[in-house]
Amino acid sequence: MQCVLVVDDNAFDRKIARDILAHSGFEVIEAGDGREGLRALYSRQPDIVVLDVLMPAMDGWVVCQRIRELSSVPIIMLTSLNREDDMVRGLDLGADDFLSKPISPAHLAARVRAALRRSHEPALAPGTDLYQDDLLSINVAEHRVMVGGHQVDLTPTEFRLLVALARHAGEVQAYARLLADVWGPEYVDDVDFLRVYVWRLRKKLEPSPGQPRWIVTERGFGYRFVRSGETGS
Repeated sequence: MQCVLVVDDNAFDRKIARDILAHSGFEVIEAGDGREGLRALYSRQPDIVVLDVLMPAMDGWVVCQRIRELSSVPIIMLTSLNREDDMVRGLDLGADDFLSKPISPAHLAARVRAALRRSHEPALAPGTDLYQDDLLSINVAEHRVMVGGHQVDLTPTEFRLLVALARHAGEVQAYARLLADVWGPEYVDDVDFLRVYVWRLRKKLEPSPGQPRWIVTERGFGYRFVRSGETGS
């Protein structure tokens, strides 16, 4: 049985999470604050952590950072603040997913299953260079991306998103298709989630993120990977 650690100072929210996750077949460990959550993480080694942001003494940002210093366990953060700002900050600290409060029980269970599924997915199918031009190269077999001769450090999710775009270079890919391909069908309506990841990719890859060379927006529909020599307009 897979184990979920729920860290939240709100007893009612913990009960909602515990009840739906237990009903969904998970073992659930609860912690009422950040320090208790870290102790439970070290002693019980859960398969995934559901972590509230707003907690006294040690908030979720600090807990997330401490977890990432020692573990790659998937982390879903619960937030009631500005969601896009939270996602940017959480991704920088190593979070994997975000849910807004109040929690939808069914949504929580689906996202926990999806995060666990992704954490056990095999590496992308090997092959030769997926894409190469005078500046950018993407090598799936070696899980390596180079820009201007320098290796770029991408998270596994960022790499999956870049490969999903590059494998269909020249095609416009709808938001829902990218979300389903990279994160799973549970995410098809989470366009702001995709938008934040595309922004992060552009900052890491593009010489001028505000005027992207490779990853262009098709407003109201999706994104397109532009090969060298093609026009992004």
